[in-house]
Amino acid sequence: MDVQKVIFEEIKRKQIIMIHRHQRPDPDAVGSQVGLATILQAAFPTKQIYIVGKQVPGLAWLGEMESVSDELFDEALILVLDTANEPRVDDQRWRRGQEVIKIDHHPDDEPFGDLSWVNETASSTSEMVTDFANRFELSIDKVAAAALYAGIVGDTGRFLYSDTTPHTMTVTAQLMATGIDAVTINQHEDEMTLPVARLTAYLYEQVHVSEVGAAHVILSDATIKSFELGDAGTASLVPMLGKIATVKTWAIFEEQDDHSYRVRLRSKGPQINGLARQHHGGGHPLASGAKAQDLNEANQMIAQLEQLTADFKETI
Repeated sequence: MDVQKVIFEEIKRKQIIMIHRHQRPDPDAVGSQVGLATILQAAFPTKQIYIVGKQVPGLAWLGEMESVSDELFDEALILVLDTANEPRVDDQRWRRGQEVIKIDHHPDDEPFGDLSWVNETASSTSEMVTDFANRFELSIDKVAAAALYAGIVGDTGRFLYSDTTPHTMTVTAQLMATGIDAVTINQHEDEMTLPVARLTAYLYEQVHVSEVGAAHVILSDATIKSFELGDAGTASLVPMLGKIATVKTWAIFEEQDDHSYRVRLRSKGPQINGLARQHHGGGHPLASGAKAQDLNEANQMIAQLEQLTADFKETI
């Protein structure tokens, strides 16, 4: 089955289209949303196309989410972008839609929806959206290009991550050629709020790096709240430990209100998504998320990460 063609036919057939993404969005989640909505609205000006989910002030420069009445969902085609599993979909009204299509680049460990297009080799969902537009000769204007460029830059870590391919760079060049202000977008993605900067300093003070290069930090709920991050959150902290030369893998544990821990796992080589799946999570081989019910489970994960890192044989 040519899944992209089937998706395009469904888009042409439906009058109302809702575009969702995951909770706690990053630039790729919002960028792919805004980019796809802009592309489709230009191609089909009479359709009702909405981007939905919680508005995140820190990403408002990418685009504003829209208020939509409940009833419109009942007649809608639902497109869920950049979301690996059902619990992470932002705005649960997606379940009311007539048909649900998943478009994503994360490993498809938890399939959902009536139709799914997953490309694990893509750097980002924004790259996939650009490919989709090119496939069906849909115009990408500067608004769409800026959003999609931001998504690619965000998910490749400014082109530092291993999922950056020659095709990624070709797509990026195409988007830049529309005349977008790439420098300003890069600056937006690189900047942080003062509270996040102060928490970053705390992170470096508290990090433990083992002899084999496994690093971890445990952030208590009280500590996180004391920095008064507001809507900025802690997402921008995640790459920071990877800047340390001796670090090969790292985990950031963030205590939640119920005293469980949200765990962000990253790696420069050893595959950590198997470890994430063992602890109520999953994701990419080098970038995953998980949960720890308490400190005991957190310490278990730290030991497993240490062993995984020690066992890794680096290839050149």
